[in-house]
Amino acid sequence: MSKNGLRGCIVLAIVLAVFSVIAFAAPFSMTAAFWIAYVSGVIAILFQIYVFGTSFTKGKDAKSRFYGFPIARIGIIYLVVQLAVSIAEMAWASKVPAWVVLIINVIIFAVAAIGCIAAETVRDEVVRQDVQVKQTTSNMRSLQAVSAGLADQCSDEALKKDLKKLADEFKFSDPVSSAATSALEADLDAQLRELKNALGNGDYGTAKSYCDKLLSGLSERNRICKLGK
Repeated sequence: MSKNGLRGCIVLAIVLAVFSVIAFAAPFSMTAAFWIAYVSGVIAILFQIYVFGTSFTKGKDAKSRFYGFPIARIGIIYLVVQLAVSIAEMAWASKVPAWVVLIINVIIFAVAAIGCIAAETVRDEVVRQDVQVKQTTSNMRSLQAVSAGLADQCSDEALKKDLKKLADEFKFSDPVSSAATSALEADLDAQLRELKNALGNGDYGTAKSYCDKLLSGLSERNRICKLGK
């Protein structure tokens, strides 16, 4: 168990102890309504173990855990509301029928559980979309990084100008890949490698040829991206 998890358990244990002291030290009538109210409060406290586990330990990265805050907020609101309602029910235990207390507490729990499930579903979908975006932009990000450093490898001013233009074209191209652009991106990657090799060998004529091909290929990819919007 992590330090944060241990601290959370200690806090919950303190809350349970305080709640129990209030329940059994105060002169409440220990009717069926009292016990339903007390058990409901204990359930709300124990429910926080699931809430905090889902919110902050299920995610694999900091962003996922950040998205877990709405789940934790719902859990805390449920805890506060349930404890307040339970204490009020215990105070009125001799006057309120047990079935009324049971229905009220079941409704509170159901609303909290549904809220946590809905928030968790939204969190999972947002994280899934973030992962998908990272995956679909990785190809172009890699090509952009390579193209950005080509001009520094060239001493020919005319070609250097073309290479800077190529880097700008990569920089401002749509970063999201798709099935329709995957073949073109593979060609761009191969041509970019050949261009880099030509620059390394000082073969500026070949480098110029590949630079022109890359600009043409990028133009075609941009056209396909616009048609897919």
